[in-house]
Amino acid sequence: MAVKLNLDKLDLQIIQHMMENAEVSYADLGKKLYVSGGTIHVRIKKLEEAGIVKGTRLNADLKMLGYDVIAFIGIYLKESSLYDSVARELQKIPEIVRLNYTTGNYSMFAEIVCKDISQLRYVLHDQLQKIKGIERTETFISLEESFVRNVKVVGS
Repeated sequence: MAVKLNLDKLDLQIIQHMMENAEVSYADLGKKLYVSGGTIHVRIKKLEEAGIVKGTRLNADLKMLGYDVIAFIGIYLKESSLYDSVARELQKIPEIVRLNYTTGNYSMFAEIVCKDISQLRYVLHDQLQKIKGIERTETFISLEESFVRNVKVVGS
């Protein structure tokens, strides 16, 4: 259960620095922000308990690991009330790495990562299209990812 937390400037600075480099030690971050490493540790723990910080992730180059296809799928639902059940089924497909409930033409928009077109075809045809509640889909293949960044949470 997420705890309600009033964030102060230090919390936002910690979040910003950790989003830029999650490998920074608490001691080094404390020096940058003029507080102790222990203070950073306590603040991070509070942010985790509040559900604001949700762990750290390794940012791997997927292409170098053999994942050559990134695609986006616009999903039309038969009825918007089916969102929750369809989302649960989509979550079972490991190639889908992100799912959003959207406004506009699609009810849902998913990001999918595959090793090749054959795997993409399998996911689209043999898995996704068989989920009850999906009316149809529209697939967009990414030719290049130009950049990825986090939102800036504190002013300069």
